Amino acid sequence: MSESALAPTAGRRAGATLPSYQLYGEAGLSSVGERLHVETISSRSRLHDWEIQPHRHEALFQILYIARGRARAWLDGAATKLVGPAAVTVPATTAHGFAFDPGIDGWVITAQEPHVRQLLAGDAALWPVFERPAAFAWGPGDGDAPRALGSPRDAALAVEALAAEFAGHERWRQAAIDAAMTRLLLALARAQPTLSAGTPAGAPAHLARYRALVDARFRLQPSVASLAGELGISATQLNRICQAQLGRSALDVLHGRIALEAQRQLAYTHQSVKRIGMDLGFADPGYFTRFFQRLCGMSPSAWRAQAHQG
Repeated sequence: MSESALAPTAGRRAGATLPSYQLYGEAGLSSVGERLHVETISSRSRLHDWEIQPHRHEALFQILYIARGRARAWLDGAATKLVGPAAVTVPATTAHGFAFDPGIDGWVITAQEPHVRQLLAGDAALWPVFERPAAFAWGPGDGDAPRALGSPRDAALAVEALAAEFAGHERWRQAAIDAAMTRLLLALARAQPTLSAGTPAGAPAHLARYRALVDARFRLQPSVASLAGELGISATQLNRICQAQLGRSALDVLHGRIALEAQRQLAYTHQSVKRIGMDLGFADPGYFTRFFQRLCGMSPSAWRAQAHQG
């Protein structure tokens, strides 16, 4: 695979509409009949000349595990060379693409993102590790991905167990798949060099608590300072954590949650735009419309019409 195997194609596609698939190349309704799908990297990529063009998944979380071989990953515009053993985690809506050396050995795990969140719900600090795309490698090869922590053995054994359960037909298969997937997620969380040297060790926990507060209070449109106070940190500290972990400000997180709820109400209820805005804390319908258009790129009425048409 050449140095620029993926980059030129990714560059050409950057200005076009980014395709959205369930599994790569499969548009329309979900092709994942179960909550999780496992396949070898070669089974799909060889059908596309070992190159997966930049695309995204609206509600799917993916793990790419490379046991042996070389690849180039493109994650939200950033290109990374990988030499196995290596891993890539791709949360929903992330723009991503890959170019592989023929004969690469590895696996692609695709899961419904809400189900992944559910599997990790026992520890509030776990899901924030996976909220942003990441690529990391255990091998000392000539790749430029960040060095993973520990040994690849835990992740390799977890992937093998997950693939075996997925292909099998034993009793309690779904429970066994969930257990193997949780084991893999924990192995990757421990291996991932998530926190920089300047990031407080409690940052993921603070972020998880902040997002829980946002989910509980967004209709009241609280100030970031008041929410930070409930966490026992300053608004400045909270903004630093959100920027480091999510690449967004604390206010952006709050506004994004409000916009998400507005989208849900527009798509799944018959309430008027004015009523939805009032329920979300907007006394002025015009201000709600401007807020929604700034975040979503169109007016609430246009968004509702598009959602119903879809």
